[in-house]
Amino acid sequence: MYAVIRSGGKQYRVAPGDVIRVEKLAPAKDKDNGSVQFPEVLAISGSDGQIGRPQSEALVTGRVLGEVRGDKVLVFHYKRKKQYKKLRGHRQSYTAVRIMEISFDGQRFTAPEETQKAPKVEKVARVEAAAGAEKSEAAHAKPAKHADEKSATKAKAQASGASSAGKKASGKRGGASSKSSSKAKGSSPKKKK
Repeated sequence: MYAVIRSGGKQYRVAPGDVIRVEKLAPAKDKDNGSVQFPEVLAISGSDGQIGRPQSEALVTGRVLGEVRGDKVLVFHYKRKKQYKKLRGHRQSYTAVRIMEISFDGQRFTAPEETQKAPKVEKVARVEAAAGAEKSEAAHAKPAKHADEKSATKAKAQASGASSAGKKASGKRGGASSKSSSKAKGSSPKKKK
C-alpha cells in the first residue's frame, strides 16, 4: 500500500513508515505532536494492487522528525574575456517527515510502531573497559631501552649526513672558481691559423 503525494512542487511515493525529505515546511501549529498533513494525494495503490485516483477525500499524515540541510552546491557564473566571475554557494533546507498514516475511502493504513533503540551508555562502557585493559597491558610491559638508543643514533646519523651532503652539493655547484679550474686542467687553447 502506497500513495503519491505532492509537496513543495515535487511528487513523492510514500508508504506508511517511510521517512522522506520534503521542501522546508512551515512550523506545525501542534507543537506537542509535530504532525503534518498532506491533503494533495495524486494516486493511491489499494490493497488489491490497483493504482488510481482516490474516489473520495484522501489524506496522508506524517510526523516531523527535524529539519536538515542538503549538501553544498556551488554556483559559478563566468563570462569569458569580460573579467566577470561570480561564485556563490547554496545549501537547501529540508524537513524530514515520517509517514504515519494513509487514509482514504474509510480505510486507514498506519505505520508500525518504531522500536526504541537501547541507550548508547552500554556501548560507551564497553569502549572504556577495552581502553582500560589496553592501558593495564601497556603498564605491565617492559620498556625497550635498546630501541630508544638505536632510534637516537639513527637520528644523529641522518642529521650529520644531511649536513655533509649539503656541503658536498655546494662544492659541486660552486661558482666561477670551480669552473675555471676544470677548464684550466682539461682544455688546451686553440691554435690560430
